Amino acid sequence: MLTRRHFVMTTAALFSAPIPALAQSPEQWDYWDAIVTPPGFDAATSNPWGLNPRFLPRIVQANDGLRPGDIHVDAVARYLYFIRPDGTAMRYGVGIARGYLYEPGTYTIRRKAKWPNWRPTDEMIARDPGAYAQFANGMPGGPDNPLGSRAFYLYVGGRDTMLRIHGTPFPTSVGGRATSGCVRMVMAHINGLYEEVGVGAQAYLYPAEDGVTARS
Repeated sequence: MLTRRHFVMTTAALFSAPIPALAQSPEQWDYWDAIVTPPGFDAATSNPWGLNPRFLPRIVQANDGLRPGDIHVDAVARYLYFIRPDGTAMRYGVGIARGYLYEPGTYTIRRKAKWPNWRPTDEMIARDPGAYAQFANGMPGGPDNPLGSRAFYLYVGGRDTMLRIHGTPFPTSVGGRATSGCVRMVMAHINGLYEEVGVGAQAYLYPAEDGVTARS
């Protein structure tokens, strides 16, 4: 059974259905990256979003036996850990899904994308057409897109689960439960993580144990 005790010694947006890529250029991506990155950005200290400081990126010690390159999400504490080759992990704050929409499990990252397009799933549109029907044909990438600046696409075998780990235009939601299924991160944080995570990495999403409060 997957439990949060398996992974790290400590010291998460929306579902997304695939839509055809719209033409974008690296120059456009660079421009948008500059928009969402604070001036003089330092991952460990920059906090114009007013996050609880514990959600800023931090290097911590990882438990033995974890595979470098993989991701582990502690849904209780709202942390994502990226396992590094030297036995440490980079820890980030995340937001996770509301209630039953959060789906713990073991996933494989089969695709990753910069400034991805987004489309709500048919289930989302049926559940709340007032919010989502207007995006039935998709929304192009950009700073206001719900997937933000970067996205990792989570698969089980060859099946796209529609779950993502992604940036968010709502950074103050990090630390909470606000999404329709995915794990969300501050865009300036996931931009750095994106370069470290390879296609084929595993993503372990641990249960958000009911009745347990996130702790620092």
